[in-house]
Amino acid sequence: MDQRLSVAQQDSPGSSVFDLPATVTNTDIFTSTQVSERVPISIRDPAHDLASGEPSFLIISGGTGGNAICSAFTNACYVLPVSDDGGSSSEIIRVLGGPSVGDIRSRLIRLIPPAPPTSTLDAIRRLLAYRLPTSSSERDARDEWRDIVEGKSSLWRGIPTDRKETIRGFLVYFESELLKRAHKNFDFRNGSIGNYFIAAAQGFFRSLPSAIFLFSSITNSQAHILPVIVTNHTVTIAAELEDGERLVGQCEISHPMVSTDFSFRLGDEEETPMSPVDGLGEFISPPRNVMFESLSKRKHDPLPSRISRLYYINGYGMEIHPFPNVDFLSNLASKDILVYSCGSLWTSIIPCLALKGVAGGIARSPSLRAKVLLLNVENDRETDGYSAVDYLQAIARTLNSDYSTQPYGLGGVNTRYPISAFITDLVYLQGTQIVVDVKKITAMGVRCREVEGGPRFDADTVALAMQDVWQDVR
Repeated sequence: MDQRLSVAQQDSPGSSVFDLPATVTNTDIFTSTQVSERVPISIRDPAHDLASGEPSFLIISGGTGGNAICSAFTNACYVLPVSDDGGSSSEIIRVLGGPSVGDIRSRLIRLIPPAPPTSTLDAIRRLLAYRLPTSSSERDARDEWRDIVEGKSSLWRGIPTDRKETIRGFLVYFESELLKRAHKNFDFRNGSIGNYFIAAAQGFFRSLPSAIFLFSSITNSQAHILPVIVTNHTVTIAAELEDGERLVGQCEISHPMVSTDFSFRLGDEEETPMSPVDGLGEFISPPRNVMFESLSKRKHDPLPSRISRLYYINGYGMEIHPFPNVDFLSNLASKDILVYSCGSLWTSIIPCLALKGVAGGIARSPSLRAKVLLLNVENDRETDGYSAVDYLQAIARTLNSDYSTQPYGLGGVNTRYPISAFITDLVYLQGTQIVVDVKKITAMGVRCREVEGGPRFDADTVALAMQDVWQDVR
């Protein structure tokens, strides 16, 4: 295999996109543990064979929070939000519009199969995972981008001609779309090449699922990734706080960015005439969000009051009720285990739940045998002061909300489900900073599973927890 890859890199300008190494996994094992009010799970050797079949998983997560545990799952489908308006995604949305692709790109990169450092696949990974520096000037970042799009950058080294020209073709298309909107002064600092590629493919095909398929094909990834909403327009979330205040956009809710020495004034956009190719009715993120880096999430100021609900809005600030991706609903009816991943509760998990039909899809699924919440080890700005019960209640309250334009049922009565219809198991790490009231949670019909590990969830710990869940419900 190594010899074949070497030949493909050196001699073949037409190597196939499917000639890359396949994924190798080693976490497909399950052992039995009896469930009581508290179920301690010991760290066992995850290397023995699966005795009787492997479950299928549907994982709801954001980009950063779920990436570290991806290798815990095989036969998995990932559902991700398309409402992130921070970092590279925010600048793409500001200038080109369209759904956010940052979380999806992050997951696609993580699920590229492992490969030797000198392989074609590793070279493609380096390119698509590359991010232009935030510390450089805007001109220097633009010059580096120019080297990449013209094919001169050293990042192209080791990538065969067919894949190079396929990727570069979409980057050229991305550049051409920016030139149509040159008056908006696109800022390449902190820009992700993978984001530019997916955004270009989405714009070219007018289909985010098609862009995901192209990315997966070029990287030989077998990942099954679903955007929670299939749209070609910008998707914006808003949070209503208990004191009545409203926060608009994921950055404003989760990690507001302070305006510092940004290269142009925030008011400039309002004074710039619209281009005839601009979209209509979309909320555009503030330009400063491009400088957001995920590490800044760990430092936060608390919200003025708790979030009471999260919802979607259009460009005029009006609440809307989008339909979820139909493939999301069909997977709810066919997978064995649903997992609410660790990560941001209100801006990563809840946006995938605050949609029409999702509550019934989860509660009435004919196939789901377990619905598992991986509890964060600490709270963030969105969940400051939360206990585990608060997490469960926030999810249940969201799913029991009415996202229909017309009432259902006799006399407009809406069905309300118990928490146990949405979550059957709570998995948390020993030493978690979040209070877990085992007795109260068990009374809700939710099993508490305490696992060894830390300081955060990793793939091995999650794999072992899923094994115990599966052993108890299969």
